[in-house]
This record gives sequence, C-alpha cells and structure tokens, in this order.
Amino acid sequence: MTTQTSEEIIEEQVGTADEKPPFSLELNQDQKDIKEWVHGFAEGVMRPAAHEWDEKEEFPWEIVQEAAKIGLYGFEGIAQFFADESGLSLPLVNEEMFWGDAGIGMAISGTTLAVASIFGQGTPEQMGEWIPQCFGTADDVKVAAFCASEPDAGSDVSAVRTNAKYDEAKDEWVINGQKAWATNGGIANIHVVIATVDRELGSRGHAAFIIPPNTPGCEQGAKVKKHGIRASHTADVHLDDVRVPGNCLLGGKEKLDERLARVREGKRSKGQAAMATFEASRPVVGAQAIGIARAAYEFALDYAKERVQFGRPIVENQAIAFTLADMKTEIDAARLLVWRASWMGRTQVPFENAEGSMSKLKAGEVATWVTERAIQILGGNGYTREFPVERMHRDAKIYDIFEGTAEIQRLVISRAISGHHIK
Repeated sequence: MTTQTSEEIIEEQVGTADEKPPFSLELNQDQKDIKEWVHGFAEGVMRPAAHEWDEKEEFPWEIVQEAAKIGLYGFEGIAQFFADESGLSLPLVNEEMFWGDAGIGMAISGTTLAVASIFGQGTPEQMGEWIPQCFGTADDVKVAAFCASEPDAGSDVSAVRTNAKYDEAKDEWVINGQKAWATNGGIANIHVVIATVDRELGSRGHAAFIIPPNTPGCEQGAKVKKHGIRASHTADVHLDDVRVPGNCLLGGKEKLDERLARVREGKRSKGQAAMATFEASRPVVGAQAIGIARAAYEFALDYAKERVQFGRPIVENQAIAFTLADMKTEIDAARLLVWRASWMGRTQVPFENAEGSMSKLKAGEVATWVTERAIQILGGNGYTREFPVERMHRDAKIYDIFEGTAEIQRLVISRAISGHHIK
C-alpha cells in the first residue's frame, strides 16, 4: 500500500492552481440539495424548539443527536461539506441552520471551530485520530471546544498567558492557564487549546494542543450567562498541570521548532496558531450572521404584509417598504462577500485585501442592523418575547464581537490595504 504525503493529500482535495473551479453565482444541484436538506431540518426541528432552549439556557443534546442521526452533525457530514471544491457548501449549511435558530445552530456547529484548527494545523495522522472523536457517533454524540481567549486576552492574542512546557524525559507537554468564553468548554470530549511555548515571541510563540478526553487537570470553570445564543454552552476552562503526550502538539514538535527558529532569526513566520484558525473560519461565521439577518428580514416582511394600520398593510407605507428594501440589499451584499471569501479560502487564493475579515465584518454589522430594523417594523410586538425578532436581535449582537470584533476586523483590513502597521 502506497502512503500519500500530506502535500499529495492536499493537492488531491484542493487541486492545483491551474485546476481551480470557475467562480459562479449559480449553485450546482448538489449545493441546492444540501441547502434544501438543511433548511428542512432548520424549519421542522430547530425553529419549533428555539424559544424553549433559549429560555432554558441549556445545551440541546437531543437536537444535536437528531442532527447526527441524519448526518448533519458528524465527521462524514463535515467532510462532505469541506470537500466542495467551490467552498460554498459550508457557508450554505451554516446560513440555513442559523436561519432556523442561532443558539441551537451554534450548539450544532460549535465543534467545527476545533475541527478547523485540527484540519488547518494538524498532520494527516492527527486529523484521522482526533477529528472523529470531536463528534462521536450518532448514538453517542460528543462535542469539541476551541480554547483561545483568556480573561485578559481577547482581541489581543499576544496577551495569552496559558503556557505549555515540554517534558523531554516523558515526551509530554505540561499546560497551565485559564481559558475564557470557550464554546463547549468543559462539556467537550476534545479541547483544542492555544498556549504559549515562548512568551518572548508574543503571538508568534503560540502553539495548538489537543487535550484528549478525561485528561486530569482540565476542568470547566464558570458557565457564562449570555445575552444571546443561549442554547449554546459557553464556559471558562481551567488547565492545572494538564499533561498530554508529545503527539498532541498539532503539527508536531519538529515543525514547531523550525517555526520558532525562523522567528528568533528575525525571519517571517508562516502565521500563528489562533489566527490561522480564525482566518479559515471567518467567512463561515459571516454566513451564520447572514442566516440570522435573513430570518429577521423574512419575518418582518411577512408581518408588514399582514399588519394593518390606518386601513392598509403597513408594507404600503414607503418608510417601511424602503427599510425592507435596504434590509434585503444589505443581506445579499454580505452574502456575496462571504461566498467570495469562502471560494478564495477553499481554492487557496491569497487574501491580499483581508477578504475573509471583510466578509465577517459586513455580515456581523448587517445582522445587528437588520434585526434591529425588524424589531422597529414590529413596533411594540417586536420588543416582546412573543415574537422571535427580539431573540434574533440578541443572537445577532455577538457577531460584532466574537472571532474578532468589528474594530479588529477593520484593523486587519486597514493593514492589508495600506501595507502599514496601523495601531
């Protein structure tokens, strides 16, 4: 049996530069089928349960298991979505899920952030060993957590204090620190943790580690009580003398030592652990925001057609109609940015102008604006929990904050377009 190199595997999955699929705004039949399939689950399973789980503020294990049984949640499903050569299947899936409900959608999709880190930085052997364990099986569902932020290190990733020290005698890494705002933190089967191995190098001295199931010293801290996406579990994670085997360093020690040596010599690093994951995931996060915005827009449109004031539907008032026109235009514009960035990421077109950050920035701000406008169109009804736009507005706000605040996205974009180190 011939063993493929990692380069051959990547080329087989992605293709060479000359083989990139042409960009098209028309979805192919497979993409249309996936979109319709996920939409059906979102409409039939997620939406009816959305209010209940938002009120309970608990992780909806039953619904995640239902998603696993139909193949929407699991290793095979995510592999199918990643395999799309255009890069559009993953944002399509996320838009439809978050159209159903953002809290439950995050419960289903939160694992993929850890998976993206393993896929982006791990060796083929690490991918094969750990990614299936992130999901478990349809009969025994598991989740995974990506742990990057800390109480004093949010936007400033260079401030990470969680440290990892190598015990050469035992070929183990010893990790100590505290992580904050970790989706699935503490309830996860697999935790992917960003830690510093050389504090003097700042963010360039970071590495990513797998924390296997039931590892002593890895414990859940306080669960976060959130403004929105309340069906998603968010918590601190405490790491107290956590020992993991040497092969739990994503990419391996040889690759890490080579990267650190380049940095110490003043040479350019190929990136650092947390940002590599964020760059890959930002367009998908943008797609989630678009799903929320679209749900709020559609509800407001239907409401405006049915709500009668002064003897006619309120949609016939120009102020309402023009607002709805702007909502639809902004949603479509944001989606195009997400699709472009997703296509670029999948086909390895360089993000020369921070197109990934552009897509996340635009989609997040559109979601908060559209959901706020939806509340306004519903008036007093929109402000109550009897109507879903209030929940959608709460859910949308996080998209201005996590995976890089709007201000950080503008910083990334401004540096990319100017070539200057904007502070």
